[in-house]
Amino acid sequence: MDFQIVFSDIDGTLLNSKHRIPDSTLKVLNALRRAGIPFVIVTARGPQGVRPIFNRYGFVYPMICYSGALIIDDKNTIIRSDGVSAEDAKEIISYLEGNHFNCTWNVYSEELWIVNDRSDKRIQREEEIVEVNATEGSIELLPEDAVVGKVLCMCEPDDICAIENDLKNRFPYLSIVKSSDTLLEVMGKGITKASGVEYICQKMNIATDRAVAFGDHFNDADMLRAVGIPFLMGNAPDEMKKEFKCVIGTNDEDSILRAFERIGFQ
Repeated sequence: MDFQIVFSDIDGTLLNSKHRIPDSTLKVLNALRRAGIPFVIVTARGPQGVRPIFNRYGFVYPMICYSGALIIDDKNTIIRSDGVSAEDAKEIISYLEGNHFNCTWNVYSEELWIVNDRSDKRIQREEEIVEVNATEGSIELLPEDAVVGKVLCMCEPDDICAIENDLKNRFPYLSIVKSSDTLLEVMGKGITKASGVEYICQKMNIATDRAVAFGDHFNDADMLRAVGIPFLMGNAPDEMKKEFKCVIGTNDEDSILRAFERIGFQ
């Protein structure tokens, strides 16, 4: 099957459960580079959480961060920054704190990552995974003209659905989606991974039906629907597997390599 560009989520997809890229996937990346086929990172992470991966493996790719809100090219130039205003972010945080939800909040604005409590074990775990230290403080650390890529709620699995529904009812003009069993992304309306994919394809004059995409969770669903050649990881939620029939192996197997073999690229 002919394709001209590849998009991939990071956590649960490009990285295995040890947060490393399997050797078989590195072979695919090298083969794509030799073939001149662009590869683009699409992630809920911020750029500061992607660069340690680039440094570890000695490559740089364009990245769609904050699930579509921030797009940076392979020269580290911001080509799109969208999201909510600092005022809107303050309103979201005020609502979270005022209702005493069982979650801890994170605010991301381009390179800035603000949290309310670095001693929270959920934040400590995220720092370990992305290999970046957050800045502890209040929402007032945001410059008045800041563009907030996302507000991230770190929840407990038993509480996340209720918090998601509550926020969707209170902020219907925002894009709110789960990216794991504990992470809830709050972004500007219309911001999705699909919007980032479509933006990149338009700039490169590539039809989205000639694009391959890999993902593993609910915030990848729009992206998988948007491309012509989607692949859903085997570690995805069962609910997603009911919609997508393009299910491959898990992120702890040679699944991305096998997917490319399936479409005739080796």
